[in-house]
Amino acid sequence: MRTLTLTAKEQKRIQVLAGVLEGGIKLAQASELMGVSERHAWRLLAAFKREGAAAIAHGNRGRTPQITTDPAIQDRVKNLAKGTYEGLNHTHLTEVLAEREGIDLSRSTVRRILLSVGIKSHRKRRAPKHHSRRKRYPQEGMLLQIDGSKHDWLEGRGPYLTLIAAIDDATSTVPFALFRDQEDAHGYLLMLRHIIQDKGIPLALYSDRHGIFQRSPKEPESLREQLRGKRDATQFGRALQELGIELIVAYTPQAKGRVERLFGTLQDRLVSEMRLAGATTVDDANRVLWRLLPSFNQRFGVCAEQPGSAYREPSADLSIDSVLCFKYLRNVANDNTVHFHKTTLQLLPDAYRASYAKATVEVQERLDGSLVVVHAGKTIGSQPAPLAPVTLRARNGRRATGAITTEVSGDTPSDSVGYPTESPKQSSGPPAAPRTKRSKKPSPDHPWRRKLLT
Repeated sequence: MRTLTLTAKEQKRIQVLAGVLEGGIKLAQASELMGVSERHAWRLLAAFKREGAAAIAHGNRGRTPQITTDPAIQDRVKNLAKGTYEGLNHTHLTEVLAEREGIDLSRSTVRRILLSVGIKSHRKRRAPKHHSRRKRYPQEGMLLQIDGSKHDWLEGRGPYLTLIAAIDDATSTVPFALFRDQEDAHGYLLMLRHIIQDKGIPLALYSDRHGIFQRSPKEPESLREQLRGKRDATQFGRALQELGIELIVAYTPQAKGRVERLFGTLQDRLVSEMRLAGATTVDDANRVLWRLLPSFNQRFGVCAEQPGSAYREPSADLSIDSVLCFKYLRNVANDNTVHFHKTTLQLLPDAYRASYAKATVEVQERLDGSLVVVHAGKTIGSQPAPLAPVTLRARNGRRATGAITTEVSGDTPSDSVGYPTESPKQSSGPPAAPRTKRSKKPSPDHPWRRKLLT
């Protein structure tokens, strides 16, 4: 005897159809009660008269689905997961089964088979965190999100470039952006310089934890930092402190999602624009970018909650070039020279001090590549120092022996000369006689060998 299990919906239909057969319910009312059309209600009634309650049950009930995985394959997957491939996560196991065992199943099927016997994935995953949409800052200039995006912006027509950009949190407009060969502090300083010149000093910047913005906590502290109990700021962080700009560091990409979505939009639109313009270099890319920014801001910008601007005007006595630069401390030599990388600067006397020997000065490397020496807030006149006698003798000696083989190019300083790694061999003349090693043994009549007179 066949046992038939009906759902509550199907039992309700049987009661309604039975009422129709008894004459207590009209078919139009029955179709409304069953939630079907009147035409389909006639079909259900005919099937109910012919087969009874079994006609109301779904025809596939009790049948094995055609897409069901063979029980033998399921057992094989379970045995392999417990034995040969024990420890593999579900995705990796799915790939291995297809490559090595010829068992082509989807990841969800493999996962369902393994979970049925209590085999969970060995890969630990973080629990999802709650992320809520952050409210925009109410006024333009209160917060700028900054970041860099390295991408194939030129689509193979040139090198990979990094787009350094800032986006206003209140209006979603881009005050400035530029392409660089790589993400570096020089590019961020250039971007900030243009923003200050065009709009003013923003109140805060929102960035990630890149080493350009803050020192890595894994980096060992110097002795000075240990004595101060505080980490030294980076060059970019020091510039923000001098300008009074607050730096807010994000710990997740979602926290600065506005600038992340900006890069997604530009990687679609800007790449197409540069393809149409035939850009192949970083200069071409910057020209296309700066031409596109006004229309981009008009298309995607929104109105701030509060009118006006929060950008601060730089004070009249503030020198932007002396702030947005790289600063290094150097000790002045006795001859009033300062060594910086491969350059030697000669400090000139002034009305404040005749000599700066033994003093500690600040060497500023400006964004245009020039060097400025500052002491106690005052700029010291300087010029390239003449070559030292030792350098001159070494260079003249190499010229006499023909060791100089490269010419100085127009981009190389006049005192920078290339030398070969090995001295050239002489092409003529007899070979030099080998030098004999002098004996260190004293002669027999050496005073040390004489006996002391008694």
